[in-house]
Amino acid sequence: MSDSPAGLDSWVASLAEALDLPEGEVPTNLLLDLTRDAAHGIVRPAGPLTTYLVGVAVARGMSVDDAAARTRSAIAAWGAAAAASPATDPPPRS
Repeated sequence: MSDSPAGLDSWVASLAEALDLPEGEVPTNLLLDLTRDAAHGIVRPAGPLTTYLVGVAVARGMSVDDAAARTRSAIAAWGAAAAASPATDPPPRS
C-alpha cells in the first residue's frame, strides 16, 4: 500500500481504466478535499459516503463543480446546525 501521490495517481488511473472512464476525468484533489471535510465536519464515515453521493449526482448529470459546491454548503450548514444545538446523548437502550 502506498500513501504517495504517485501511488495514488497510479491507483486512480488503474481504477478509472477498469471502470471505462476517460483518462484524466477523475478530479482526485477535489474528491479528497470533500472526503476530508465531510469526515472531519460530520462524522468519519461520512467521508466516503459523501464522495459516493457526489459521484451519483455527477452520473445523473450535475456538473462536478455544482456537486462540490452543494456538498460544501451542506457540510457547512450541518456544522453550523451542530454548533447551534447542544449535543445530546442518545437515549439508553432498554
